[in-house]
Amino acid sequence: MLFLCTGNSARSQMAEALLNVLGKGRFEAFSAGSQPTGHVQPLARKLIEELGYTTPLRSKAWDEFAAPDTAPLDFIITVCDKAAGEACPVWPGQPALAHWAVPDPALRPDDLGAFMDAWVTLRRRIELLLALPLPSLDALAREQHVRAIGLS
Repeated sequence: MLFLCTGNSARSQMAEALLNVLGKGRFEAFSAGSQPTGHVQPLARKLIEELGYTTPLRSKAWDEFAAPDTAPLDFIITVCDKAAGEACPVWPGQPALAHWAVPDPALRPDDLGAFMDAWVTLRRRIELLLALPLPSLDALAREQHVRAIGLS
């Protein structure tokens, strides 16, 4: 699963960490950006570290996941409206696409409340994802359910 936003500095980083920790091996989550900032927002990093996520954090470009020799992904979820509207690369394996709009806390880099709001929204959506019986659903149903989560 790949979470995308433009800068890959906050929302997509938080979603990656949440799914990897809460999913406990059921998923392998990654994050990337169309125009990565090159750093992770300090308040996002703080929340991620408090969750117990130990994988090194880095802001990275989505090109890393679109190369022909890259392992195919099952889902690609955009978490910002700007990334959702951009022309995306052709992804290996034809993953299901979904959009989970989350307001950008990086616009208020010193506002812990903005980061907490994004964190709570992402956590709730990831908990809904983890509750889905994905193995028993066909590809179309999986995509529909994951898209519906973005409306919650």
